[in-house]
Amino acid sequence: MRNLMIIMSMLVFVGCAHSQPDATSPIKQADFTVEKVGDGIYVHHGAHLDIDTGYQGDICNLSFVVGSRGVAVIDTGGSLKVGQQLREAIRKITPLPVLYVINTHVHPDHIYGNAAFLADKPQFIGHEKLANAMATREEQYAKLNLRLLGDEAKGSVLVKPTMAVKTTLEIDLGDRKLQLTAHPVAHTNTDVSLADSKTNTLFAGDLLFIERTPVIESDIKGLIAALEQFKTGQFTQVVPGHGPVAKDWQTAIDNALRYLNILLADIRTSIKKGESMEAAMNTAAASEKEKWVLFDIANRRNVNILYPALEWE
Repeated sequence: MRNLMIIMSMLVFVGCAHSQPDATSPIKQADFTVEKVGDGIYVHHGAHLDIDTGYQGDICNLSFVVGSRGVAVIDTGGSLKVGQQLREAIRKITPLPVLYVINTHVHPDHIYGNAAFLADKPQFIGHEKLANAMATREEQYAKLNLRLLGDEAKGSVLVKPTMAVKTTLEIDLGDRKLQLTAHPVAHTNTDVSLADSKTNTLFAGDLLFIERTPVIESDIKGLIAALEQFKTGQFTQVVPGHGPVAKDWQTAIDNALRYLNILLADIRTSIKKGESMEAAMNTAAASEKEKWVLFDIANRRNVNILYPALEWE
């Protein structure tokens, strides 16, 4: 059962040195582009690709925050190569040291670039359950990464956290602080979000998907609760785990909540009617189909994860 959940989690996953580029100008490095979305806030947007249709280790948002003392990196990509591209992009923007590398959760598209930052000797930060989750999944993740990435999987070792977030943790980059929050079980059991004090930017990790169909590995009710909690915040913008940065972030969260609540209600209805899980895969949240990218495959996986758990409510 543990190995099955590990496999399913892989299916779920889905200027000059001292100056900063203009906020409207993406920084391009070969085909690796970084967008400045705020004062000292940069995001690389991964492609909306599924594991079965062209996964190349670069499908999620990778971010970094530049303070007066140094840099915090937020997620590092699905391979050493992607992590190296991110590190090179950072070096083109600032010579300041990378002080922290933060993983928002355990999924491999967010963590395998950590190894690119080892020479910087940062603190690697994650949820208090992240190190154990990495250890539990390490063998299966390595096999799947090798199958999916081939030679580009080489050197993509897991680097576990050296600092754990149990509830909240504050880190200081100089003229700005990042407030990290460890969440109860939701998208995974290792979810961390963080907020930047200078720009009021929320980095939601995979607790929030925009455009791409939300996915759930663990607890849909916990994920709904986390999103409802975000709605009470005072943010200027939100960086999701997948999709564009949102200024109208309340609408983005409402869209995700709509999908999740419909999915939950439809699966419960199917169970109550005695319908099979396979039947539920074809009907649950069908009304949302035209509203999301990669809906068919992601929604079926969500039902496959959630149906057995909801049977025991």
